[in-house]
Amino acid sequence: MKAVRQYGMEGVRIQNVSELAGISPGAIYRHFDGKEQLLVECFTYVDKQAAQIFEHLKFNPLSMITDPMGAVKGLWLPYFRFWTSHPDETVFYHRFRDSAFFPKYDKSRDVTYFKTFIGMVHAFKKVFPSLNRINQDLLWLHVLTSTVMYAKYVVEGTLPNNQETEDTIFQLLTTGLSGYMKPDKFKRKRRK
Repeated sequence: MKAVRQYGMEGVRIQNVSELAGISPGAIYRHFDGKEQLLVECFTYVDKQAAQIFEHLKFNPLSMITDPMGAVKGLWLPYFRFWTSHPDETVFYHRFRDSAFFPKYDKSRDVTYFKTFIGMVHAFKKVFPSLNRINQDLLWLHVLTSTVMYAKYVVEGTLPNNQETEDTIFQLLTTGLSGYMKPDKFKRKRRK
């Protein structure tokens, strides 16, 4: 990941990785078929780390009704802070998702390690059925891509790492969601 941050996704070579790790290229080839497999394993490792964040969060489904944006922020903020506190992983993850490697990998990857997060999403969709009107792939891409992109800007020093940045990014991220975060009104039957 450090080598990708330093040399870029396409520019990185096994030799760069071996130099940073202080081992021979042959030692890397004993464990990986080549650069592509090494990159995929690094991505999966980071993806699983990000998924673990949701395993440790306390999630109160009632807060979705009383403070929907607060509930979203309670889930999003630890995720965003994970990325800002892991600079090499953030830059690597962002570059890998934008690389030619990702589409092929994405079609076959196992994301069952996101089961807790997926359960939280289902809870939101149950309380706010209008979320189902959003293309789910587009919704996830919006949240993930925006979060990682802004975190990358923070770790690269383009944006300051402070409360104002977090609040502004969250506001930008959720402005479009706010119209979908209203519980459906109970329909009253008309009496004749």
